[in-house]
Amino acid sequence: MTFYADPSFFALLALAVAGAAFLGLREKPLACYGMAASVVFLACLFCKDLPGLIAAAGFVVVAVLSMRWVLAAPRSNLRFAVAFALTLLPLLSAKVGAVFDQNLLGFMGVSYLTFKALQVLFEVRDGVIKECGLFDYLYFLLFFPVFTSGPIDRSRRFAEDAWAVRSRDEYAGLLARGILLVLVGLVYTFVVAAWLHRFYVPATWGSGPFLTELAAQVQTAYVYGLYLFFDFAGYSLMAMGASYCFGIRTPRNFRAPFAALDIKDFWNRWNITLSFWLRDFVFMRFSRLALKKRWFASRLTTACWGFVFDMALMGAWHGLTADYLLYGLFHGLLLAGTEAFQKKSKFYKKYKNNPAFKALSWFVTLQLVMFGFALFSGQITMLVKGAFHG
Repeated sequence: MTFYADPSFFALLALAVAGAAFLGLREKPLACYGMAASVVFLACLFCKDLPGLIAAAGFVVVAVLSMRWVLAAPRSNLRFAVAFALTLLPLLSAKVGAVFDQNLLGFMGVSYLTFKALQVLFEVRDGVIKECGLFDYLYFLLFFPVFTSGPIDRSRRFAEDAWAVRSRDEYAGLLARGILLVLVGLVYTFVVAAWLHRFYVPATWGSGPFLTELAAQVQTAYVYGLYLFFDFAGYSLMAMGASYCFGIRTPRNFRAPFAALDIKDFWNRWNITLSFWLRDFVFMRFSRLALKKRWFASRLTTACWGFVFDMALMGAWHGLTADYLLYGLFHGLLLAGTEAFQKKSKFYKKYKNNPAFKALSWFVTLQLVMFGFALFSGQITMLVKGAFHG
């Protein structure tokens, strides 16, 4: 079974939501039912993938033991380093293995599961989480609506929702919104994205007039960018909707990203939960360490290098290929340049609220975003290879 793709998934989801509605409308807590449903869905997910099931079960066991070990002595550098390395190992192995077309410790959902497990480790280390029950932690990791495709929730917010006893009217509102989100997500993914994908036909630079060939490449980049948005946003909406039906208000992942006025604004709108996860647990920690160690001459330089490191890691998270790494580096440099321009430029400070400047900034940002998608999809790599072989 493939989540949010196979008809069998949606049939099982309808049955599971009916059970959740039966309990929720009677003002019963949904955590235990949600855990049971998650076990059933994950059993279906891995039913034809025994190696993946073993890898996923092994990861969960290691994550639980690592979290408990660090929780017993949160200030221990050694414990945190070992737990961090063990938790990250499957994801790192899977990414490296993919380069050689090998599956090393990877399984469906490894990326999102790793980010959630690392988040808990970081917050235990920081003293934000002082106790974490086994059931709460397992439910947070295994919650099926977001297991394979996100969005990435936060453990403390998740636990509050999981055990909330909502009034009949409050749950009815969540249920109605959840069903609506699933339906909208279905339209995004299976209607709009599927229609756009029909027009995505990447090709090398032809022998026609320059402007004709350029227009074809721009169209390809735009079609792919729009397809990627509707496909990914559709999955995210369905995951949100399914979560709502189980009483979990999973955060949104997209907020009109193509209306962004600059690249920083874009990453506050695109894949929001991943962007904010990297901001909180990579960028901020890198910046604090760099300032403490005085690696750079100023806070601005520190922030710029932080953006580059943050986005390079984001690119590597997608995959250790030239396309993904260049995509991450491209956005890191754009964020660094935007930060420097906004902090140092008198022109920006004078005209940032001017409607004409905002319109121009939006237009330039959109072109940069679409060029980034051309990197991400491999379109630029194909053009470069075509130029060399042509």
